[in-house]
Amino acid sequence: MKTMKYSILSLSQLVFTVALSASMLTACSDDEFSGDPAKDWNGTATFFAPTDAQGFDTYYKPAVGRVGDPMPFYDQKNGDFKVLYLQEFDNNMSHRFHPIWAVTTKDGANYESLGEILPYGGNDYQQDAALGTGCAYEKDGTYYIYYTGHNGNCKNREVVMRATSTDFKTWTKDELWTLNGPDFGYSSNDFRDPQIFVADDNLYHMVISTYPVNGGDPVFAEFKSSDLKNWEHVGRIRMIWDRMLECPDIFKMGNYWYLVYSESFRASWSRKVKYMVASTYQELKNCLNDGPKWPNDGHEGVLDSRAFYAGKTASNGTDRYIWGWCPFRSGADIHEKNINVGAGDGNEPNWSGALICHKIIQHTDGTLTLGAVPAMAAKYGNPANANVIESNGYNGGTLSGDGAYALYNRLGSCNHISFTVKTSNNWDKFGVSFVRGTDSKKYYTMVVNPEWEDGRKVNFEQEGAEGKGFIEGADGYNFQRPSDNVYNIDIYTDNSVLVMYINDVCAYTNRIYGIQKNCWSINNYGGSITVSDVKVQQY
Repeated sequence: MKTMKYSILSLSQLVFTVALSASMLTACSDDEFSGDPAKDWNGTATFFAPTDAQGFDTYYKPAVGRVGDPMPFYDQKNGDFKVLYLQEFDNNMSHRFHPIWAVTTKDGANYESLGEILPYGGNDYQQDAALGTGCAYEKDGTYYIYYTGHNGNCKNREVVMRATSTDFKTWTKDELWTLNGPDFGYSSNDFRDPQIFVADDNLYHMVISTYPVNGGDPVFAEFKSSDLKNWEHVGRIRMIWDRMLECPDIFKMGNYWYLVYSESFRASWSRKVKYMVASTYQELKNCLNDGPKWPNDGHEGVLDSRAFYAGKTASNGTDRYIWGWCPFRSGADIHEKNINVGAGDGNEPNWSGALICHKIIQHTDGTLTLGAVPAMAAKYGNPANANVIESNGYNGGTLSGDGAYALYNRLGSCNHISFTVKTSNNWDKFGVSFVRGTDSKKYYTMVVNPEWEDGRKVNFEQEGAEGKGFIEGADGYNFQRPSDNVYNIDIYTDNSVLVMYINDVCAYTNRIYGIQKNCWSINNYGGSITVSDVKVQQY
């Protein structure tokens, strides 16, 4: 045992020592230190470096981990949407990962976590050591999850598996049932993302993303069933050339049939959620087998930006919504993260992030666009100030000339920004910037760019004296110029996640770190624009 020696001060010595220390500290400055001065949030417009909160609210993210590949369905028994997803952690094990978790929502804007509902396998050699994307369905009081069992230690790296429940709480995996790709002439390595729907023949159909067993371009394997239990192989559906189409979702809406898919092609203009449309299910398949036959919308069925992936839909019988995820971004600081969007040649965006929900808007010609969930506006119900605190080329709501801008006061963590822009001609260019301060050498802008006279494209740019300009890999969204040159814009933010909607014809999801507690601006680039009805609401 080690002996410790202590020196004990007398009371008089202790008092003297404390007094001496205090006098020495006081002597260091003539000014009395009383703490850091309070930040003048309303009176300043300089850059601030905030951090995201642990949990997101509108664009759901669990406090620990992130959301991957949502699998939504409408639960008629309980009258709510249940959104299953692959739970991602930073410290995944080498073979066992991605348990299926779930949230519930009635409106796509407010969520309640259901926690883990289907765990991954118990050891490194079980077929479902890792879980992959699938779908959920309810029939006659029984819930089914069809999912991908993924394990490189097994004979077949990917197979389709299932689990059942009567209460959506306790689940039983069917250990004796699988669909194996090689049994039907498909790959043993890629056989994933099963999706179930009812086709024109009133039978259940299932499509699975895969490859032929001997190689070649990817295909959908198609199966059918009358009872959701026993499945018969129907055949295969071509994909688009060599592009793998992940997370398929087939449904009928009104008089049209749709295939929504995520194009996993490694190019800066790819890796987006798209759709095909036809009058019958057979014609829908022909859009691929005889095609591709793109929707007549001018942009090959693209639904959103490259920051929205793995989108799948569900309907309550009145409205149909689509859920996907917005990837997180890596980097040492805000600026490095914001431009680290991923591009081609294997430099892909990070996998997993926050849960995004849009309302699907169906137009009379069958084409689709995405709009804001109606409950969003009600959620962001607290009015906030929207004051111009600095400007250039701004007069009475009009911005004129290249470099004109109106800088508005600081935002909160969760914001609904709305305003209207009217351009003076068919070629005017404008944008909205975030993370902008009076001292910012870099800030981030979504530019509504005239690609041609009647076409617009949203581009993501890093502006400022040290900005790099156009950010490659954040490929923008094309849409038709409004005939009256009036753009009604709604932007919703939750921490670093942002979605911009324009006239119910454009949805643009993005990730911009540093939005909260910083200023923002509306900009003009040549010509002139008129800005009106600027509002900010928060929650």
